[in-house]
Amino acid sequence: MMLKKEHFVINGSHNKPIVIDITRVDSTKNNPIIIFCHGYKGFKDWGAWNLMANAFANTGFCFVKFNFSHNGGTVEQPIDFPDLEAFGNNNYTKELDDLQLVIDWCFKNDRIKTIGNLDNLTLIGHSRGGGIVSITAYEDPRIKNVISLAGVSDFLSRSVTNTDIENWEKTGVKYVLNGRTKQQMPHYYQFYEDTVQNKERLDIKKAVSNLKIPHLIIHGNNDTSILIDEAKDLHKWNPDSALMVIKNANHVFEARHPWEEDQLPKELREVVDKIIAFLGFK
Repeated sequence: MMLKKEHFVINGSHNKPIVIDITRVDSTKNNPIIIFCHGYKGFKDWGAWNLMANAFANTGFCFVKFNFSHNGGTVEQPIDFPDLEAFGNNNYTKELDDLQLVIDWCFKNDRIKTIGNLDNLTLIGHSRGGGIVSITAYEDPRIKNVISLAGVSDFLSRSVTNTDIENWEKTGVKYVLNGRTKQQMPHYYQFYEDTVQNKERLDIKKAVSNLKIPHLIIHGNNDTSILIDEAKDLHKWNPDSALMVIKNANHVFEARHPWEEDQLPKELREVVDKIIAFLGFK
């Protein structure tokens, strides 16, 4: 089977572009659609995400992934973080808005209509993206399945938004070191203000508790970034969900960036297989 990859750019939140790619088997139609959301300090081409997209496409999915408009990448350089000003002005509601724009684009785009099945749309979110897709699945009735991949259970308690508030307000910015790129990543005080102002919308517990669609929660038992307790909370709030634990898997299911091998790590391959089975494919 020949895989085809197509690239698009659309307008995102606050006049920042969203870069999108679609992976599918060429000359196929009516493919169920997956939209994948990366996490904090992430991007659509991180690590093994492209191999993951290929694996889903080879099974018969139309796999859509994108960079959030304020993730710090640009159209010219979508990998890593050349635009730290945009990164500093990111927040949860901008990411929710961006995902909505991508979903809307799928429904309006003639190209998607010819290759994808818009009646079979799944959201997958990694890490912070897991919270974003959980809220969106609650808000948007067009979503048919939602999958939280090492996902967060609570936006309001994250350390980046709830520590050193007084000094953050005084200086207007706080920095978090990116251990891989060694960049000091800015977070402007608007992040805290926006989170507090929108705390009802950002309530992942409320969203998950009210989901009426198939809901899969996947987490590694060696995840030290987002503890597995958060996955257990998500499952507790929605007892109809499925919780799957990947043994010996860290936060990124043993992938890393850059990923220079031509196969998925065993743990991430297990994630893909479990998702495919959950969605009714063999």
